[in-house]
Amino acid sequence: MQSVYAFTTSKNTDLEKEEKFLGVSMDNMYNLYLTLLGLLVEIQKQAEEQLTLSQKKYLATQEEKNPKRKFVENPVLQHLVHDQILADKLAARKISWELDQEYVNILYKEITQSEAYSEYMSLEATDFKEDRKLIAELYQEVIAPNEKLFEYIEDKKLTWVDDLPLVNTLLLKIIKKVKPTSEDDYFHPPLFKDIEDKDFASQLFKKTILNDEKIQREIEGKTPNWDTDRIADLDALLLKMAICEFLYFPSIPVKVTINEYLEIAKEYSTPKSSIFINGILDKLVKEYKANNTLNKSGRGLM
Repeated sequence: MQSVYAFTTSKNTDLEKEEKFLGVSMDNMYNLYLTLLGLLVEIQKQAEEQLTLSQKKYLATQEEKNPKRKFVENPVLQHLVHDQILADKLAARKISWELDQEYVNILYKEITQSEAYSEYMSLEATDFKEDRKLIAELYQEVIAPNEKLFEYIEDKKLTWVDDLPLVNTLLLKIIKKVKPTSEDDYFHPPLFKDIEDKDFASQLFKKTILNDEKIQREIEGKTPNWDTDRIADLDALLLKMAICEFLYFPSIPVKVTINEYLEIAKEYSTPKSSIFINGILDKLVKEYKANNTLNKSGRGLM
């Protein structure tokens, strides 16, 4: 959506260049995922360092001399700390928190002040389920919603702002399902399910742009209360992309297409956009079915 919007509003004519940028943007989403994994590693290291400094105090208390190590030895964090695949990927992509330790310090401080952390540290012993629960709660309640972290993400890479909710949801889901027996590569799912998955984004981008005039004609006449030039630019774009899926992607079910674009409209456009878009798409689907022009293959795709 962003790439099509950028291409059309800038009056760009270099389709290949914009398609490459789309690929780079998707790859950058994976960089964000790795950055957040690396953040968890840095938080564990910060905790370890604080324990060491406390023990070296000249007038250290008994508690400081023999601190509880439950957090730094949390098995989920330890999995990440000893994740050589993660370390290699971070190094290869030159992703590091070395120059941004202030954000690590802020998050670690908020973690230690959280109720979840206090309850966890007060327990005499924990099992893996409790260890995993802590990291999931800290990520969901302390790390993900942190405003300073959001500012960091925004400054680091502008496209990350839109990727952040998706990446946070994915990472939290992965944390909640990790097991003591998880493989070394557990935290490294592929960015794309398969080559067709990767190709879909590129094809949708190109076909939406290359068939713009034909798709525009599909919209005309379906908005009796709106002149075509009065439709919000983003709504028009979402309609075009949805129609493109109807006409040129036979394996995608109609309901899936409609639901996806309604969700996108709710997230990015006006409050009434999803209702407007749903009405237009519903009219088009009925028309396509009546004319037998809805090219869908496979069972249950209508």
